[in-house]
Amino acid sequence: MAAAFKKLYRYLAPDAAKEEDGRDKWPSRASFILAAMGGAVGLGNLLRYPSVVFANNGLQWFIPYFIALFFLGIPVLILEISLGQAYRGSVVVAFNGIHKHTKGVGLAVIMTGFAVASYYVPILAWIMHYFRCSFRRTLPWTGRGEDFYLIDVIANPDPITPEIGYVQHTGRGLVGETVGWCAFMWFLVWLSMYKGVGMTGRVVYVTMGLPVVIMIIILGRSVSLDNARQGILLYVGEWHSEKLGQGQIWQAAAGQIFFSIGVGFGYFTSYASYNSRFANTVQDSLIIAFSNSAYEVIAAFAVFGVIGFLGYEPGDPSVSLSTFTVGFLTYPLAIAEMPGAPVWAVLFFLTLALLGLSSAFALIESFVTLICDSQLGQRTPRTIISTTVVVIAFLLSLLYCSRFGFYLLDAVDTWINNLCLVFVVWAECVAASTLYRYKDAVIQVGGIAYWIHSFGYILSMVLGVAVGHAAGPSAGAGVGFGIFIVSNAVAVILGKSPMTPAPRFFGKNPWLSKLWWLAFYPVNQLRRDLNLIVATGNKWKIPVAWSIIIRYITPPILAIIVSFAYPAFYQQRQDPLHIAAFMMAHLIMIITAVGFIVPRWFDVFIPLEKLHEGADMYTPTHGMATAHSMGVHDDHEKGHGVADKVSPSTSLT
Repeated sequence: MAAAFKKLYRYLAPDAAKEEDGRDKWPSRASFILAAMGGAVGLGNLLRYPSVVFANNGLQWFIPYFIALFFLGIPVLILEISLGQAYRGSVVVAFNGIHKHTKGVGLAVIMTGFAVASYYVPILAWIMHYFRCSFRRTLPWTGRGEDFYLIDVIANPDPITPEIGYVQHTGRGLVGETVGWCAFMWFLVWLSMYKGVGMTGRVVYVTMGLPVVIMIIILGRSVSLDNARQGILLYVGEWHSEKLGQGQIWQAAAGQIFFSIGVGFGYFTSYASYNSRFANTVQDSLIIAFSNSAYEVIAAFAVFGVIGFLGYEPGDPSVSLSTFTVGFLTYPLAIAEMPGAPVWAVLFFLTLALLGLSSAFALIESFVTLICDSQLGQRTPRTIISTTVVVIAFLLSLLYCSRFGFYLLDAVDTWINNLCLVFVVWAECVAASTLYRYKDAVIQVGGIAYWIHSFGYILSMVLGVAVGHAAGPSAGAGVGFGIFIVSNAVAVILGKSPMTPAPRFFGKNPWLSKLWWLAFYPVNQLRRDLNLIVATGNKWKIPVAWSIIIRYITPPILAIIVSFAYPAFYQQRQDPLHIAAFMMAHLIMIITAVGFIVPRWFDVFIPLEKLHEGADMYTPTHGMATAHSMGVHDDHEKGHGVADKVSPSTSLT
């Protein structure tokens, strides 16, 4: 009996296989893709997306949506997955490979994901409360949807908002059922990842496969409801071209792609570090991105069927859809009116719980990988590390299970997502495209020229959005482009003639050659070096266009998005919970600056054998594999790059 139980345990919770370098690896490519999709596809796809589309209804929505997908979501996703696969370590290890001064960016990304995980699981606890109540013959929220949600589930008294002074949150103590379900969901999170990717690779077939099947069933029921056609026409049967001239729809589409695809939390880089070293990264990234969008676009038909059934119309002041109202009010109220309501309620909330679970253990995985890859963690079993991290996360989650927890969760969610998350992804793009092998450019054109260009590049975004808010979008764009053009012109004039000519068109003129070294070399060389890993054999290459997008399109978009957070805080400045969450977001953001100023403080998170990967080396235009074989290093530092295990004869791409 014991032997049979042990055999079953090993089958359900296998140890992870090992790659040649001794690192754990996924059981299969499908396991990695499903796990990454599990992180991307979550409550935002099923609940947030329909609420955003409802406010911008019509086919014209898909124009800014797909533009944002190709210029914001996919480029950053390729960056994060490629870095994880190339450097085979946590996000801090990956950004140490970019440059030793960017370790703080990696840690800020991980802490952002951990902060989200701490309040994400309490949301799943509310879902499980609904799930438990779904087994009753008469659903308890029938005819009292808002009261059931706010009084029975959330159980937070309304705050007192005086005309003068700070908002007072009078709730004290914990909500018992929320605590219980929170503990249960954290146990499932631990169970899904405590042994590593061997275990997670099995779990994701359930947490991703089952929600797809159930959603197809729910979709069929929703579109067959009375008047469902009217709701679906709101989604894809109307065209409002005038909305494309408004900034709201573009901001909403960029925000939805950004929050939905899940970049900036660290789990894509962490998961990719367990890939085979030469996996097809670009193809995998596209599969994940398109699957994520396909799920939310198709699932929205179910929600819009319900919207038609309930008779909701955009522009009706009595109708306000948000992530929470769709999940806890709109859909449950519609289910209560369906024949066989308990069955549909069970299926709906089970789908939400499974999607949320896969996102929760993805969020916590980046923190576990950070500890496992650290110098201390390499001497500690993963089971102990996973257990410790989950217990700490559960204790932090208790704050959101309190009788003021709903308002704290709303505050933290607002500022982590709208401010901190956008900022750390902006920092990822800027750091990777500015500091990677920048020493090559400095020696070619001079340090003064390079830093004038880099300072102007960042200042153009910062002052551009600041002036845009103060004096209008046109003035902001003028200031931003003006600073960028002037700084580049000054840098080119002051720069010395490069010893190594720029390629192709830029090499025909000494001024253009200097511009290429200043404006394009670091990010283009990052692409070339990553391709030595991710594009071996017949695998897809990272295209040249990616370098331009990740440098000159994605960061300005993110800078604009993050700038909207500060005016929004002014409206919440009297709420202590929002003040605390606002400060928390900035503490995480400050980690990037601390890592830049004192990078050695974060060396503890880097395995000793990988510390040298952040060292400067001077090998202009050569891929890291070629450079390593040449043995040419700056200041005699023995730096290695992402491709130090590729054959020295590998051609540059």
